[in-house]
Amino acid sequence: MSSSASTTASAEAASPSGVSARPDRAEARHQSFWLWVMCLTGVDYFSTLAYQPSIAFEAMGQLAPLATLVLVGLTLAGALPIYKHVASRSPNGLGSLGMLERLLHGWTGKLVVLIVLGFAATDLVITQTLSAADAAKHIIQNPYWRDWSSQVGISPDWEVKEQCYLTIFLLLLLGAIFLRGFREVIVLAVILVSTYMLLNLTIIGSGLVYLLREPRVWDDWWSEKVLTGKWDFQAPDWARPSAWHIAALCFLFFPKLALGLSGFETGVAVMPLIRGEGENEQERLTRRIANTRKLLMTAALVMSFYLIGSSVVVSLLIEPHEFGIEGRARDRALAYLAHGEGIGQRLNPLFGQVFGTIYDISTISILWFASASAMAGLLNLVPQYLPRYGMAPQWARAIRPLVILFTGINLLVTWIFEADVSAQGGAYATGVLVLMTSACVAGVVDRWPQATYDWSRWPWTFLVITGVFVYTTIAVVIEKPSGMVIASCFIAGILITSFASRALRSTELRFIGFQFYDEQSRFLWDSMRHIEFPVLVPHRPGRRDLASKEESIRKDHHLGPEIPIVFIEAEIGDPSEFEQAPVMQVVQEQGRFVIRVTRCASIAHVIAVIGLELSRVGRPPEIHFGWSDESPFAANLSFLLFGEGNIPWMVRELIRKAEPDPDKQPRVVIG
Repeated sequence: MSSSASTTASAEAASPSGVSARPDRAEARHQSFWLWVMCLTGVDYFSTLAYQPSIAFEAMGQLAPLATLVLVGLTLAGALPIYKHVASRSPNGLGSLGMLERLLHGWTGKLVVLIVLGFAATDLVITQTLSAADAAKHIIQNPYWRDWSSQVGISPDWEVKEQCYLTIFLLLLLGAIFLRGFREVIVLAVILVSTYMLLNLTIIGSGLVYLLREPRVWDDWWSEKVLTGKWDFQAPDWARPSAWHIAALCFLFFPKLALGLSGFETGVAVMPLIRGEGENEQERLTRRIANTRKLLMTAALVMSFYLIGSSVVVSLLIEPHEFGIEGRARDRALAYLAHGEGIGQRLNPLFGQVFGTIYDISTISILWFASASAMAGLLNLVPQYLPRYGMAPQWARAIRPLVILFTGINLLVTWIFEADVSAQGGAYATGVLVLMTSACVAGVVDRWPQATYDWSRWPWTFLVITGVFVYTTIAVVIEKPSGMVIASCFIAGILITSFASRALRSTELRFIGFQFYDEQSRFLWDSMRHIEFPVLVPHRPGRRDLASKEESIRKDHHLGPEIPIVFIEAEIGDPSEFEQAPVMQVVQEQGRFVIRVTRCASIAHVIAVIGLELSRVGRPPEIHFGWSDESPFAANLSFLLFGEGNIPWMVRELIRKAEPDPDKQPRVVIG
């Protein structure tokens, strides 16, 4: 999964049905026919053909074609329905993350989004490092490159280091291009994907035609390998060469082939670029959703054919030893045939060094473009969430610092895995599967309110699909725990830096603007701003009435009856939100101004903002507080997590930081 470079998803404003009726920012950008936009998905999704057939054989040996059938079944019957639903509920390109953010609220929702974001970062980073590593593998296995290497005196024993250094070079080149500015062009994606898929069709088609001409190859594979247990992979002890055991193996171990599921999240990420025809915004949105579903269906069907075809051709026509560590088909099985190696030249007279080099150039190009798409996805995803949550510094909205940061992470991951494609497969599959599982969970949560208490109305289809993806994810994690280790590092890094940033940025004013309850409130607020020397008194309703509160304040703070008092009643909304736009209602009760503010993320911030706004016209007001019996530690923790606690001190700090001129600062009085 990687997001499109030109995909900039806007925040969603959902109607009761869950579909945004408001035009998103995509309407202002160039949009294209859905089939062309599919090529942006294909840059990532289809490029996995460069290494997926090899990884499938290494994982399942001679059973790879049968396990691929199970994978295709899950693609068409599981992933496709889920992401069609995601497309209808998240039409602005935020995908499953956007659905989870909308369905889950408060700190629980933020924590879930941050964890899923960690897996998304894992997916996107490994997409870059794995794609670059496989591109490097295709470079060094090209015969023209090998001839050049031998001429300049590069030893064949240096191949592993050579691949690592080439991968690092490609990643540095990727970072340098993004530092200068990179704009993805759909035309380029169409050319790359069309060329690559045509070349793969030539290889796979030639292999299938050969197998039709030579039915004995089928017979030998089925009778001498599949049914005799010569599967060329480490099967469990209980496995026997029987139909039931083979079926059980394919169903139990197909998660090893999970890289073939990588394109669906990208399919919804590119939604803002898909053209939807219609006379109004709602019609265009409806058509865009329908076109996205066509995109998802077409991409799934095309990839299903290529997955099955490549698995059959590779498993039946390449000798197993060529997939070993020293094998020439490792991580490049289709390129192995394209170069006429092994049985390659018997498949098609075109196959050889020239055709193979053309295929290598196409493969390297699409793999590098997949890396660029993943980098663009990271640059789009991080600013969408972390700065808005207050969980990243302001520079996280800038492109260049993020490019440098992500390039450094890419180099570290490449160094850890030594640019080994197969070794990175576990981390890649873990990120992909967790994202797809999150989409399943979001679909279940979204449909659950319709079920009420009638079990017959439960979303059984989504529940079953979710169960299958949960099993698949667990199986991959058990099989290759390194993927979860890498993902955990990303999650831990995001959580630690996020909460540290939230604490450090707690004294930012983070105020967008007031929304007024009605026009009368707006009028009274404008009138109140011209009152000379007002006194603001925060009041918590329910403890005592305004009359007794006013009497106590005037007595304790020595305020005469001629001094006007404005009471502030603030009600906490979602304290996990960082930027806030609270709702203000201004009323007069028994001659007293009362400002009622709801949907507050922080009581202290709202009080400070009111004081600062009133200080813009006339004399700055005084804000009078009573003493609190709360301990400083508990008060600060309560402020950070729940938006209340240690309010007087925090109001003072907010005012000092927001208004450097002491003469314009509202005065905080505690008594």
